[in-house]
Amino acid sequence: MNATPTTEALAHELIDELRRHANPTNVEGMSRYGISTEGTLGVSMPVVRDLAREAKRRLGRNAEDERHALAARLWGSGVHEARILAALVDVPALVDDAQMERWALDLDSWDVCDQLCGNLFDKSPLAWDKAMAWSGRPEEFVKRAGFVLMTQLAVHDKRACDDSFRPFFGPIARECTDGRPMVKKAINWALRQLGKRDRALHAEAIELAERILVEHPDSTAARWIARDALRELRSDAVIARVSSR
Repeated sequence: MNATPTTEALAHELIDELRRHANPTNVEGMSRYGISTEGTLGVSMPVVRDLAREAKRRLGRNAEDERHALAARLWGSGVHEARILAALVDVPALVDDAQMERWALDLDSWDVCDQLCGNLFDKSPLAWDKAMAWSGRPEEFVKRAGFVLMTQLAVHDKRACDDSFRPFFGPIARECTDGRPMVKKAINWALRQLGKRDRALHAEAIELAERILVEHPDSTAARWIARDALRELRSDAVIARVSSR
């Protein structure tokens, strides 16, 4: 790779490098786990992460505008792994509402959704509002992104108080009958992570799960979300974890 590439040149180099690591066997395996094969090369995450570190090194320190431009080119390529790479190199402070909406609508696979939310969008000041707004959207992966943002904020935002998270229980209760696999799994994930944050939220998450079972006895999705969450939240490991906080 050149020492001082333009963002366009670097994007091409990175995508070429991804293609050199393409593994069709991995693509077949990924499809069995519900990962979209559209534009997918089968590149492992360690390789993608190494390329992200290399891209940041190549651009140098204080190159936030260049990283942001590079991320846009990578995302626009439509290559599955390049979009994950975009989430790793972009700058949260430069991500605006329009970009979040565009990229969310482009989502077609749970792994890109989760990487995007966990590496970029959850660090944006807009994350809290998007979590609430997207949780009510009809598009499967936009909706998933809303609940994944709740999950990532619960895990990563150590400074937020419990009152910041309590509004998330409303969408969980409202949307728990959505039986689409990528949505119900994200709702369950959000409920479990909220419940593992501390003792107060643990008690409230258990209470909500129990209420879901009572209010939606005929919903397969709701029953699975609640029972699976209760199984983890009532485990000795989680109880010990939240009791120590």
